[in-house]
Amino acid sequence: MASLDIQTADACRFDQVSLGEVMLRLDPGEGRIRTTRQFTAWEGGGEYNVARGLRRCFGMRTAIVTALADNEVGRLVEDLMLQGGVDLSFLKWVPYDGIGRTVRNGLNFTERGFGVRGAVGCSDRGLTAASQLTTGDIDWDHLFGELGVRWFHTGGIYAALSDTTPAVVEEALTKAKQYGVITSYDLNYRPSLWKAIGGQKRAQEVNRRIAKLVDVMIGNEEDFTACLGLEVEGVDDHLSELPLEGYKRMIERAVEEYPNFRATATTLRTVHSASVNDWGALAWHDGKFYEATHRPKLEILDRVGGGDSFASGFIYGMITTGDPQQAVDYGAAHGALAMTTPGDTTMATLKEVEKLAGGGSARVDR
Repeated sequence: MASLDIQTADACRFDQVSLGEVMLRLDPGEGRIRTTRQFTAWEGGGEYNVARGLRRCFGMRTAIVTALADNEVGRLVEDLMLQGGVDLSFLKWVPYDGIGRTVRNGLNFTERGFGVRGAVGCSDRGLTAASQLTTGDIDWDHLFGELGVRWFHTGGIYAALSDTTPAVVEEALTKAKQYGVITSYDLNYRPSLWKAIGGQKRAQEVNRRIAKLVDVMIGNEEDFTACLGLEVEGVDDHLSELPLEGYKRMIERAVEEYPNFRATATTLRTVHSASVNDWGALAWHDGKFYEATHRPKLEILDRVGGGDSFASGFIYGMITTGDPQQAVDYGAAHGALAMTTPGDTTMATLKEVEKLAGGGSARVDR
């Protein structure tokens, strides 16, 4: 099994690039979507959150490939992304028709949950600009071949948005492979996204095809079975109750099915309540497993984006150290820290990640 052969920083304009939709997240804070009279605005999106985390927490050179309708909402999302520091050279602006008959921007209303009340997401993202991207819209030869990219990331959320987005994902991954770019994909199964377009069967058709083009496959506690349709004895969709050996069998089955996987990484979460979860992570690379520090009964303020922050920490570790153990420790620590603050995106620093990954506590820093 080949190790990751990552291009050098001086040979590439970008350390990492993501393909995905960026939405306006509207957050009622401690209240409910259905009763609130005010929202806090953030930007967010599964694939984008990875690029932003790598830029803001880890100081890497990142970019986002996406599209927005050119109206006031789109410009607000742009303004939020500018604060995140991700390069927007590959943001495509689409003319707005006035009321959104043909194109619009995605909205994501999110309750963080508390105690026995779980987090709730209510997306409003039909006909969005990013979902209407098609093959040929992005000059991948320029991005990967002329500018240079060390690591490319996308995922199952973007692939679920329309009939055209799976082909855009496949085009991007194929071009990345042509130019020696490491590729990662977060399965990120969301039943609501697939509900009206064929459900889990369609999700598996799309993701199994895409998986053949991926170097590093990332998922949470149910993604590998829900998205790839893998059948492993003793393993089903209720993975949060599996012992660690169950996860290992699942990953071994995935690698057997997809020998192109050079590494995999999965978060391990047991939900006690919306605000208390057990949290850990497991990675596989070159035939060996690497487990992050297990954090039982981790207190959570906002769980949305925790998996994306895990992915960005894992990618950072693999790019900078090549050590899977350090990478999975960075990922688990970064995901844990991201869930202590509101919004999709991280507010952590590299110093905080290194402290937590190294066994540091929550004692006050003075």
